[in-house]
Amino acid sequence: MSHTTYQQGMRIDWDVPIKMDDGLVLRADVFRPQEEGQYPVLMTYGPYAKGLAFQTGYPSAWNKMVSEHPDVPHGSSNLHQNWEVVDPEKWVPEGYICIRVDSRGTGRSPGYVDHFSPRETKDYYQCIEWAGQQDWSTGKVGLSGVSYFGINQWHVASLQPPHLAAMCVWEGSADWYRDMTHHGGILSTFWANWYDMQVRTVQYGLGARGGSSPISGMLICGDDMLSDAELAANRCDFGDEILAHPLDDKYHKERSPDWDKVTVPFLSAANWGGQGLHPRGNFEAFMRAASEHKWLEAHGLEHWTHFYTDYGRELQLQFFNYFLKDEDNGWDDRKRVQLQMRHPDRFEERFAEDWPLPETDWQKLYLQPAAQLLAETPPSQSAEIDFDALGDGLTFVTEPLKQQTAIAGPMSARLRVSSTTEDADLFLVVRVFTPDLREVVFAGAIDPHTPVAQGWLRASHRKLDPVLSLPYRPYHTHDVVQPLEPGVPVDLDVEIWPTSIVIPQGYRLALSVRGKDYIWQASTGARLSNFKNELLGCGPFLHDDPRDRPDSVFGGSTRLHLDPENPSFLSLPVIPQAAS
Repeated sequence: MSHTTYQQGMRIDWDVPIKMDDGLVLRADVFRPQEEGQYPVLMTYGPYAKGLAFQTGYPSAWNKMVSEHPDVPHGSSNLHQNWEVVDPEKWVPEGYICIRVDSRGTGRSPGYVDHFSPRETKDYYQCIEWAGQQDWSTGKVGLSGVSYFGINQWHVASLQPPHLAAMCVWEGSADWYRDMTHHGGILSTFWANWYDMQVRTVQYGLGARGGSSPISGMLICGDDMLSDAELAANRCDFGDEILAHPLDDKYHKERSPDWDKVTVPFLSAANWGGQGLHPRGNFEAFMRAASEHKWLEAHGLEHWTHFYTDYGRELQLQFFNYFLKDEDNGWDDRKRVQLQMRHPDRFEERFAEDWPLPETDWQKLYLQPAAQLLAETPPSQSAEIDFDALGDGLTFVTEPLKQQTAIAGPMSARLRVSSTTEDADLFLVVRVFTPDLREVVFAGAIDPHTPVAQGWLRASHRKLDPVLSLPYRPYHTHDVVQPLEPGVPVDLDVEIWPTSIVIPQGYRLALSVRGKDYIWQASTGARLSNFKNELLGCGPFLHDDPRDRPDSVFGGSTRLHLDPENPSFLSLPVIPQAAS
């Protein structure tokens, strides 16, 4: 049953019922000012259990964040910190109501677990409309949150809830196929493992097995105690369902936004190091959503960190104050794009009016067979180079750069390839090396040692969408399989996800063409409590399911055809050094 407490200067209504159109009741915690009145709402809807504290559920991430960023815990008791949602102790005093809803089938909300499904999106719509019509609400509802709590914002915005007034999507993927489940058509095993580690552990019906909240006193996973068989019957077979849809079919499209219908004002915050999940959707949203009022920000470090630092929180506050409180705070005068440009050892802030940056100079570096160079000119003679189709592949490296070079934007590669089998998976990695050839890696969204950028493509998925493909960003339809004829070369245009890096003079840029996931080094000792695998360079975003990549199809040998008449190249977004 719902109840109310007063603590940390807030009125907290625990386990408030929100009834859906099919009769199912979801449960929400509502944090609001103690003073009576009407306030704008910040809402999140997701599966991580509103009663599970950040510190309890994700201790390694929390401890690292607060030890390196003391502004995060400062000014709060941190009793109400939850994974990837706002701290109400820092938002309620600013005149906001913070609402956390346990999504259907998780935490204290009963029902069938089916992530990002049309049913979930409909639930979110109804929660927004419920909040917008309460006596304590101004009628303006904002959405905020990281990752899952950002992804589903794009989805529900496509339904255009009348009370939805603004969104801050912090590292929220969008396209269920291209951003999340199939990189270039290659299955990502992330979601199957995530489901085991972060959702099944807080499924509704675990009862006392799921523990209780020391703050509210309630069982985190509901009062019902269901059997293992009952729990299994109340959730989808997430990993296997994704595997069963290898093409971009209805399953994927109904879990992706309709950009023409995303019209709400939004702030889209991307992470350069989120390769495999977090950056692409934020950039695509800024480029393609119909919203008239939209802003893009890009940063580094772990994907939860800057959401909580003063930098990120103050950025969000100015945005929401403008759209939810009608404050004349200058937000509308700021440039639409704010980038924390990466250097090997620091970040440099840069503002622009659009993305890709209008001043971008699109340059090509060609793959040279001699000494495997990346060069400004095509090769003078034809050559063929083979590599193990499931192996480490080939790396092409520039000469030492004659001057500091800044790159910011999407990249792509054109490769002419053949295979000894009917298909081939290509894993492209853009890398930077010091003058003495030590690789420069970065703290990524999940992995502490990420390369500059990555891209992927399954050769049989090479068909391009002629409307959505751009000169600097190939867009694949993923609606048909075009098998290779063994030994016959084809041209592949590979999308490489957006990035930024300022490369010092004397350093080298490199492109690796691999047959498997990037590995920085064989062992790093890097782990987080909520992921199964050791973090070796790609974080948990791996492509190692043998059911998707059987040796009979993806083994053998892959050949690069390097021709003067039809050269292979890497396309780079080079930008002027001076900040605009």
